[in-house]
This record gives sequence, C-alpha cells and structure tokens, in this order.
Amino acid sequence: MADGEPAVLRRESDGTMAVVLAGRWRIGELLPPVAEVERAVTEDPPARISFDSHDLEAWDSRLVSFVARVLDVGSARHIPVDPEGLPEGVRRLLALASAAPRRPQPTEPEPGFFERVGRAAVARGRREIDVVAFVGETATAVARLLGGRASFRVRDLFLHVEGSGARAVFIVGLVSFLVGLILAFIGSIQLRPYGAMLYVADLVAVAMVREMSAIMAAIVLAGRTGAAFAAELGTMRVTQEIDALDTIGIPKVELLVLPRLLALTLMLPFLCVFADFAGVLGGAVIGTAVLGFSPSLYLEETYRAVTAVDFFGGLFKAGVYGALVAGAGCFEGLRSGRSAAAVGQAATAAVVDGIVLVIAAAGVFSVVFYLLEI
Repeated sequence: MADGEPAVLRRESDGTMAVVLAGRWRIGELLPPVAEVERAVTEDPPARISFDSHDLEAWDSRLVSFVARVLDVGSARHIPVDPEGLPEGVRRLLALASAAPRRPQPTEPEPGFFERVGRAAVARGRREIDVVAFVGETATAVARLLGGRASFRVRDLFLHVEGSGARAVFIVGLVSFLVGLILAFIGSIQLRPYGAMLYVADLVAVAMVREMSAIMAAIVLAGRTGAAFAAELGTMRVTQEIDALDTIGIPKVELLVLPRLLALTLMLPFLCVFADFAGVLGGAVIGTAVLGFSPSLYLEETYRAVTAVDFFGGLFKAGVYGALVAGAGCFEGLRSGRSAAAVGQAATAAVVDGIVLVIAAAGVFSVVFYLLEI
C-alpha cells in the first residue's frame, strides 16, 4: 500500500471501526496516512476504534507513531480506542509514552512591557524589604552578643575564622604583592619627568596602607568566602535545615549569620596588615631592582610616608568591608531558592553584592575622610 492511499478500515456490526495493520510497518516503507482515519471518524463517528494486527509482519517506531496519532484522534473526538489488538511491545511503548510527563503548555499570554516593569518593581520592593529585615535581625543579634545573650557555637566561629583567615593568606598576599608592583610601575612612569622617582615609595605605601590593601583583601574574600557563605546557607535551605530551625524556634541569624559575620569582621583587618606588607614588598622589588634605590633608602621613605592615621584607618575600613562581605553572602544564602540552580545564583549574587558594597563603602570613606581632613 503506497503512502497517500486510504488506510484499510473495517466497520464491525457493533459500530466498531477496526484499523487493519498488515504487512511491514517500518521506517522507509510506504504506509497509509493517519488523515484517512481522521476523515473516517469525522464523517461517520464509530462507537469505538480497535486494531487488527493478525497479518502484521514487522514493525518499528513508525507503527508506534501511527498508533499514537490514532489515539490522539480518538481522544480529541471522545471516541474510545481499544489497544488490545496491538502487539504487546507496541502496547508497552504506548504505556511508557503516556506515563512520561509532558511539558506544560502556557495558559497565559506573555506579559506586556508595563506588566514586566511592574513585576520587576514589586520584586525589587520585596527585596528591599528583605534587606531591611535582615539588617534589623542582624543588628538585634549583635546587640544580644554585646549583652552576652547571643546563642551560637564558638566552634563554628573558629571554623569560619580558619576558613576566611588562615586559608586566604596566600591569595591575599599574592594579589596585594602584584598590586603594589603595578602601582610602583605606574608611579615611576608618572614621576620620571619630574625627577621625583623616590616618591614611588610614598605612592605605593600610602595607596596600599590607606586604601588598596583593604579593598583588595575584601574583594578576594567576596569571591572566595562570601560565595561560600551563600552556597552553604543556600544548601541548608534546599535540605530544609533552616526550616527546621524556624520550626524549633532557634534564631537562625544568631546561629548561622553571627559566627560568619564575626569571623570575617575580625579576620579582614589581620589580612589587611598582611596585604600592607605584601604590597609594600611588591613596590620595593620595583624600587630596588628596576629604579635602582637601595633597600634601606626605599624602606626609610616608606616609613616616613605612612602615618598612624593611614594605618589604623585602613584597618577600620577592612573591618567594615568584612562585615559587608559576610552580610551579603549570608543574606543571599538565606533568601536562596530551593534548587541547585538557585544556590548557584545565590553564590553569584553574593559575590556581586559584596564587591559593589565594598566599592561603594570605599567611596563613602574617601569623601568622609576628605571632609574630616584625615
């Protein structure tokens, strides 16, 4: 039977229309179209549809596809279809196909421009409310800590101190060393026309101690520790551990956020001191090896340029940056969704939020220190 010829349909006395399946039903064979079955049930609807496969010689997925489309035709016209006349293998494949979940079809039209803007505004407003609530809960937890009433495990604090401090020393030192080296190169290019090459030591020392060490250490920890905090807390949401804490009545901010916040706030100033020395060392390498200054002269100029205000101001900034990075990581982790993709998005958002907060805080500090003439 060639493709396009009518299918063999047999009408029974009880009103059943039997679809006769004979010969070879394989891909590549010329087979009847389903349109003939559809036309027949439209012109003269039968009581039900059945199949006759006694003369079927061979079949593959082409037959399964044909039968599935016949089933769709019957379902669309509310005509029962009896698959008992089909080979057992075809019936099993059809059962598997019907059990597989189908992609849900969209039931609503795509939202328009103004609707999308409105939804984005509502989502942004809810996020800002969550930020305010998180800041309030964190401030309350810190107040309880200062009053000696906070409840968290000291062991967790030491674990986070180790993870955010000791294990980050190498990468912070390496980044700061390279930043000091770059500043020395740039400074030498700008100061050479004025014959003031020695002031490269002043430039590197003040820039690193006052600003760059704290900023670079904070950015490194935002990508390293802030993302880890978000992933840890996001995973706890996926496994419903945070829901269990809420059910029991244990304050999750004190138990989960406070140790991480304290660890990063305490450790970032220490990392900043290490970054100061690494950055000055990077500048000294250029000053002695490239510019030709003696190590004693370079270090003497460095010591003369840096003041106590610069040093302790940098440490204060580092502590604030640490709190911001930890807060961003914990906030994104606590509001993460309940899937693996949502945890990854929370970790990414924590890095972005942490870096943006650090840079914004650095700008605010620069303005405040300028106005205070510090």
